[in-house]
Amino acid sequence: MNTGWAVVAHTFNPSTWEAEAGDSLNSRPAQSTDPGHYEYTAMHHFLGSLQKLPLETFSTGARKIHTAPVRSLFLLRPVPFLLATGGGYAGYRQYEKYRDQKLEKLGLEIPPKLASHWEVALYKSVPTRLLSRAWGRLNQVELPSWLRRPVYSLYIWTFGVNMTEAAVEDLQHYRNLSEFFRRKLKPQARPVCGLHSVISPSDGKILTFGQVKNCEVEQVKGVTYSLESFLGPRACTEDLPFPPASSHESFRNQLVTREGNELYHCVIYLAPGDYHCFHSPTDWTVSHRRHFPGSLMSVNPGMARWIKELFCHNERVVLTGDWKHGFFSLTAVGATNVGSIRIYFDRDLQTNSPRYSKGSYNDLSFITHANKEGVPMRKGEHLGEFNLGSTIVLIFEAPKDFNFRLKAGQKIRFGEALGSL
Repeated sequence: MNTGWAVVAHTFNPSTWEAEAGDSLNSRPAQSTDPGHYEYTAMHHFLGSLQKLPLETFSTGARKIHTAPVRSLFLLRPVPFLLATGGGYAGYRQYEKYRDQKLEKLGLEIPPKLASHWEVALYKSVPTRLLSRAWGRLNQVELPSWLRRPVYSLYIWTFGVNMTEAAVEDLQHYRNLSEFFRRKLKPQARPVCGLHSVISPSDGKILTFGQVKNCEVEQVKGVTYSLESFLGPRACTEDLPFPPASSHESFRNQLVTREGNELYHCVIYLAPGDYHCFHSPTDWTVSHRRHFPGSLMSVNPGMARWIKELFCHNERVVLTGDWKHGFFSLTAVGATNVGSIRIYFDRDLQTNSPRYSKGSYNDLSFITHANKEGVPMRKGEHLGEFNLGSTIVLIFEAPKDFNFRLKAGQKIRFGEALGSL
């Protein structure tokens, strides 16, 4: 059995070397007692014996050994180099993450270390949109019956999925990964709180919440993004439930429609093991949809702590409208392998589509001549879904005495209270 070994040898010209050695020998006296004489004689015989062998191949009797030019020893192979540097960088990032977790356990506050422009540009150059489309198609492939239980069981074990809450607990029922990700819950698994005006629209983890200050919103503690970059410029007057602002007013004043009100925000991160549907967080009317076809970078808390304005880079669907206290918006943010964002009442929405380019956005108004109010949503009503996990961002107007009933970092489930007056 042959083994996969190879020998790289220096390339040389024996004839040239022999001629040079011969000239040196002929230039010396025949009976020289110089020790160098014996060295040149030995070299002469050695080169003469090598001249009988082929230049490109040596034969060992078992297999052939191919030679290569000396310069090939110094060529830099790109794939191993990229793998080595990328693996080293990833390992260093994991070490930093481990170190920060240890410091946090000791009660020490870790200041965020933001990615540089070149790091963000390098990350955005990864074809995450293409990979997410491939992942989406893979999720649609029907699994054979014998493979469903081991595949789903591995996912359940990895991400801690609670299948006792699922409307259908039998794993054989889900024909593909997409159906499993979008599984429905039992009717009483998530009771909707009726005592508070705003509930959690999904299962997940609370990243940040509070008042919006200086038109900047926290994506995690200490890392912010621009409210205007996130929502985009205001749409046409007839599409909005609030009047346009004059040029000298700030973007915040365009959103706050009632005197004495403030803007509030809440960010909820959905992990891969969470329930992937999201619901209406309150009674409100959706009047406008804006779709940003952006990148699909990971939105896990570690990445949100590293990349400033991460949510502004990523693909997202912004729903705006009004509730009893004024402006209200819900934004579904895409992520790696979560290019598919579905809004049940919006059949025209197509996310992660190759026909849309990054940096653009497209609008749709739900206010028409036939419907001058928009799409009414009841608290707890089904609104949309992700294919995996991602992020929900709520930005809304409310009186100054609005209080959140939350703690940063806490786990929350759909239907539980976010806050009230």
